[in-house]
Amino acid sequence: MSVEYFMLAAGWLVWCCLHSLLISQTVSERLQLWLGKYQFYYRLFFNLIAVVTLLPLMVATASLRGETVYSWHGLWQLLRFGGVAICLWLFRDGAKNYDTGFLLGVSQIRLRQHHTLLVENGKFSRRGALGIIRHPWYSGSFLLLWTALPSYHQSSVIAAGVLSLYLLVGSWLEEQKILLEYGDEYRRYQQQVSMLFPWKWLMRKMRGRQ
Repeated sequence: MSVEYFMLAAGWLVWCCLHSLLISQTVSERLQLWLGKYQFYYRLFFNLIAVVTLLPLMVATASLRGETVYSWHGLWQLLRFGGVAICLWLFRDGAKNYDTGFLLGVSQIRLRQHHTLLVENGKFSRRGALGIIRHPWYSGSFLLLWTALPSYHQSSVIAAGVLSLYLLVGSWLEEQKILLEYGDEYRRYQQQVSMLFPWKWLMRKMRGRQ
C-alpha cells in the first residue's frame, strides 16, 4: 500500500475512532456533565463535528481513486440495484421509528431531555424493519457502502472497508448503551430479533413454511 492510501485508511480510522469516542457512554456522560445547562446541545455538537470531519475524507477518497478493484457489470447490476433498493427501504422504514428532531439534536434543546433511542417517548419499537433487524440504519449503511457506486477503486474500497468495520463496532457500542438504559426489556428483544442480518426472521419464515 502506497503512502497516500495508508494515510487515507488512517484518516478514516481516526474519524471512526473519534465518532465512537464521542458516542461512548463514559465520554458522552462526562462531556454532558461538563456542559452543565448546555448538555442538551451535545447531540447537535456531535453531529456538527461528524460532518465537518467527514467532508475532507470524502473529498480525499474521491480524488485519490486509484486502480479499479471491481465494477458492477451485466446481470450483476441487478444485485447492485436490489441492494440499493433494500438500503433505501431500511432507511425509510427505520426513519418511521425515530424522531428526526432528536436525530439532528434540536429536540433535545427544545424539550430539555435526551434518550439513547432518539425518540421523544424514550421507548423502542418493533414495527416494520425493527421487527426484522435491530439496527436497520446500520444494515442499510453497510449495503450503501458496497452498492452505491458503479465501480469501486482502491480509495473507495479502503473507505468502505474501514467504515464497514466501524459499523460492526458502532452497532455493538450502541447495544451496550441501550442495555444500560433498558436492561431485560432489550435483552428479550435481542433474543427475538437479529442485530444486522435477519437470521432469526428468516428462520421463523422457513419454519412457518414447513
